[in-house]
Amino acid sequence: MTPAPATPGEPLPCVLDVEASGFGRASYPIEVGYVLPDGRARCTLIRPAAGWTHWDERAAGVHGIARETLERCGRPAAEVAAMLNVDLAGRTVYCDGWAHDYAWLGALFEEAGVHPSFRLETVARLLDEDTLARLGDARRGVIGELGLARHRASSDARALQIALGRLRASRQGSS
Repeated sequence: MTPAPATPGEPLPCVLDVEASGFGRASYPIEVGYVLPDGRARCTLIRPAAGWTHWDERAAGVHGIARETLERCGRPAAEVAAMLNVDLAGRTVYCDGWAHDYAWLGALFEEAGVHPSFRLETVARLLDEDTLARLGDARRGVIGELGLARHRASSDARALQIALGRLRASRQGSS
């Protein structure tokens, strides 16, 4: 895991992001990244299972991961699911694309033949409606500040976690 400095004040939420082969029913996870409340991050590519054949070049244009790279460098679904279960056990893990991420993690865990040891929730549970409306701008600001040029799972998770922390702190400061 990659360490990062912790933020003072309210603990940051555990945040996860999934990159996928595309969108829709036939898509599957190709990369998962997450950042723990203490700032440690982890990211891994996922080798496509035998039945995972859908590939959308538009999605590949966004995340920049070639299927050949996944075949060569990706980890098997069972290994990735086991890693997630160890690192995230008992936690509530937040994401900003819950419907997609839930389905992609479901495909991963189904392929691995195990159940997740953590609970996936939408970031909307953490913020009121007005603050949630500012999340996209806050995240884009963090991406710019950090100079994140690549759209990858752990970078996206870190930017989301920092943005959430800032929004929650500003909400507390205005109370």
